[in-house]
Amino acid sequence: MNSYSLDYIDDLYVQYVRDPSSVSATWRTYFEQFLLVNGISATAEQAKSQVSAGTVQRSANGSTAPSKGSVVANQVATSQGTINSEQAIWLSRIQDRVNNLVREYRVRGHLTANLDPLGFPRPDSPNLSPEVHGLSKDDMNRPFDASFLEDVMGETLDAILTRLRNTYCRSIGAQFMHIDRRTIRDWLQRRMETTENRLELSHDVQRRIYVRLADASIFEEFVRRKFVGAKTFSLEGAESLIPMLDLALEKAGQHNVKEVVMGMAHRGRLNVMANILKKRALNIFWSFDDPTPEMNRGGGDVRYHLGYSSDWKTASGDNIHISLCFNPSHLEFVNTVAQGRTRCKQDRHGDVDRREVMTILIHGDAAFAGEGVVQETLNLSELAGYRTGGTLHIVINNQVGFTTEPSEGRSTTYATDIAKMLQIPIFHVNGEDPEAVAQVVSLAMDFRKEFHRDVVIDLYAFRRWGHNEGDEPRFTQPRMYAEIDRRDSVRQQYLNQLLKLGKITAEEAEEIQRERTEKLESEFEATKHVKFVPDTQTLAANWSQYFGGLEPSEETDTTVDVKVLGGLLDSLTRLPAGFAANKKLKRPMAHRRDMAEGKTSLDWASAEAAAFASLLTAGHPIRMTGQDCERGTFSQRHAVLHDTKTGEKYTPLKNLSPDQAPLELYNSPLSEAGVLGFEYGYSLDNPDGLTLWEAQFGDFWNCAQVIVDQFIASAEDKWNRLSGLVMLLPHGFEGQGPEHCSARVERFLAMSAEHNIQVVQPTTPAQYFHLLRRQVLRKWRKPLVVLTPKSLLRHPKCISPLHILAGGSFKKILPDRKVKLADAKRLIMCTGKVYYDLLAARTEKEIKDIAIMRIEQLYPLTTDEVMSTLKDLPEGSELVWVQEEPTNMGAWPYLKLNFYDEWAKRFKVHRVSRVESASPSTGSLAAHKLEQADLIAEALGDLG
Repeated sequence: MNSYSLDYIDDLYVQYVRDPSSVSATWRTYFEQFLLVNGISATAEQAKSQVSAGTVQRSANGSTAPSKGSVVANQVATSQGTINSEQAIWLSRIQDRVNNLVREYRVRGHLTANLDPLGFPRPDSPNLSPEVHGLSKDDMNRPFDASFLEDVMGETLDAILTRLRNTYCRSIGAQFMHIDRRTIRDWLQRRMETTENRLELSHDVQRRIYVRLADASIFEEFVRRKFVGAKTFSLEGAESLIPMLDLALEKAGQHNVKEVVMGMAHRGRLNVMANILKKRALNIFWSFDDPTPEMNRGGGDVRYHLGYSSDWKTASGDNIHISLCFNPSHLEFVNTVAQGRTRCKQDRHGDVDRREVMTILIHGDAAFAGEGVVQETLNLSELAGYRTGGTLHIVINNQVGFTTEPSEGRSTTYATDIAKMLQIPIFHVNGEDPEAVAQVVSLAMDFRKEFHRDVVIDLYAFRRWGHNEGDEPRFTQPRMYAEIDRRDSVRQQYLNQLLKLGKITAEEAEEIQRERTEKLESEFEATKHVKFVPDTQTLAANWSQYFGGLEPSEETDTTVDVKVLGGLLDSLTRLPAGFAANKKLKRPMAHRRDMAEGKTSLDWASAEAAAFASLLTAGHPIRMTGQDCERGTFSQRHAVLHDTKTGEKYTPLKNLSPDQAPLELYNSPLSEAGVLGFEYGYSLDNPDGLTLWEAQFGDFWNCAQVIVDQFIASAEDKWNRLSGLVMLLPHGFEGQGPEHCSARVERFLAMSAEHNIQVVQPTTPAQYFHLLRRQVLRKWRKPLVVLTPKSLLRHPKCISPLHILAGGSFKKILPDRKVKLADAKRLIMCTGKVYYDLLAARTEKEIKDIAIMRIEQLYPLTTDEVMSTLKDLPEGSELVWVQEEPTNMGAWPYLKLNFYDEWAKRFKVHRVSRVESASPSTGSLAAHKLEQADLIAEALGDLG
């Protein structure tokens, strides 16, 4: 109801007075309750008998009571007397105004809540004024229907507003009225309004909160005193984070959560590791002393990027395993990495309801508002392929981003407004009110359990020492820091409160401080005489059988019995009875059955399907996501089929055998950074499975460059973390313009060092088949970048017989099988699709003395491996590297750096490519064809 509906309500009321049965049961109940609440009891029969014909005249002056001159049209007999229709309508109208005011508090009460611990004034919200709603001082003591406050009847307006202010305008501001589902809003209203958003805390809980505040502040003070000037990204000013996490974990235990995956940026990270994950202070202090620099030459990471894991024992005795993810300086990109880890842990536990493992993400306010990956993270939360059952988001609101004011860093009222895209509540809380913090985290965790959705807590705080301990924040925020300098710590403020209430004694507080300080002092002294031991935990549990380091030289057996493989291929063509597949799929299905019988060779998509099927039936789970990956961007995969009549889906790969491993295959949202981060995170807990992300076109990983740079390519070097993630990147120059030709292989090769990743461009279905199987079957775990084809998906020459898939293996280099090196005057070396163009031109020109060799694995690739394949090539022969990419792109810069000197000692080395360019290719198809023809002609012609 609102002011625009008054005429409608008036008419309904007139109908009700004349004949109660003429209005709906809902309105009849409403009017009856309204009369009862206001001390009037009229039966329907009494109302009917005493109503005479006429119209109700309404007050024209808009006052909160009928004017004295108004005409009494109809009267209703009551137990206390009579009430005329004019008065009844006025009561209905004023009740409607009260209802609107109540709604305003629910919608906008947060705007006037006491959120800022620094006490700076907030803008007024006139909509919360009774006068704006036509209510006067005379109405404050008038009783109204308050059933909206959980069946409280007949409260005065003053009492109603007091309860609403306590609920929505104290230290907690709640945004939840944007949620469409009435049941969720009602649940939140009931939880908040019945308690006035304040927990009644026991003495034990209050003491626990104080102890946690003491842990947080004493740790920071100790570190600042012992390591003067060192960067710690102190938590001071936001110490309430530690009791908040403590209480969140306690709630998680009550909700039967078994594991928690955490992601957070720098601020407070050391404090969280010390006081939540229980990492020994000794190990943290060693990271300041840096006692063994020789162990970290070219590797490792700074202390405030490191992760850790441990077990948390709740007050009730339950154990929760906590994993804090490693995190680079790109603050929010860890979000989906943590989500992916959570999803994988849930899958491994068989936690299909997503209850036993949860994610806690700790953000900064500027990053939460400013980084686009936050939106990607939130968008994933309710998608079937990425749902984790609800994440607790905690935003440490510094109220400034480094030196940037909120007005300069966001266009929204709150840093958390991006979260309003979801149907979830956002709670803002004053970080200097620990008991409000306790209420918020309890409510948030209960919401997550009840609705399995994300929830956001905006912890209003400040940074006592600026962005880091070496920064001078008073240069740019003088007023803010003048106020900060005057403030006691939240620990001291809460202690003062507890002392007044008699909940703790000064002696107890001193003892808590003494114990904490002595323990830290003991750990600090131990760094001087205890031998340093690296505190690494990363290759335990599921990873104990796997290893990183240099690529092993021994070959992995990737063969499959030919009959078994043929049977798997055949089973992929069998559909359920009555399933109406698209007519255009009948021919490819029949063709694949011929492949299964060995009558015809396999194409790319069939080889991939065979690899997947062989791994699934051997017990290796597979997860694959990407934009349109179910069908495949180029209509090649068709892994998920759709019934043309019912729209139902059928996935043959999920129906191979009763005891096969699980397959997850999902079309991803139009997201690269978020989804690739998620799959990387998934791979961190999936060592024995195959985790793949497919880009729609190879260049799409450009949008996820941070995930590759900061995680995939460098994680082993920085954090000793292994991953077997596979990135499928369609690559090849087919005249589709600058973006859709190149997967920027030069960027991967520039990042390649210490055998950190694998960069492969297979040119046959058999090579791809064995590559995928090798990725899972060998125990060496590295991310795999595969430059997959586009035009070769249906190229008549890009095929492999079934027996080569069944009995072969992956080869890093494929020699020419028609022209022997000993008989060649020239050797062309290349990688990828251009091989088939060169082969076609050589065949057409009937050239017999030019050999073509393919490099299938660009990295890792040693000089010995390359030179051993060239042993039969006569000295002085021409060795020509041919690539479709411009000179400054593709594999040439990497090859020239690593192999040119050895090649030049024996051969005349040439390079054939497009000319150097700022863009990968032309946007003109006709120009592309000219360039390609020139490139092939030069490679096979006179090089001068």
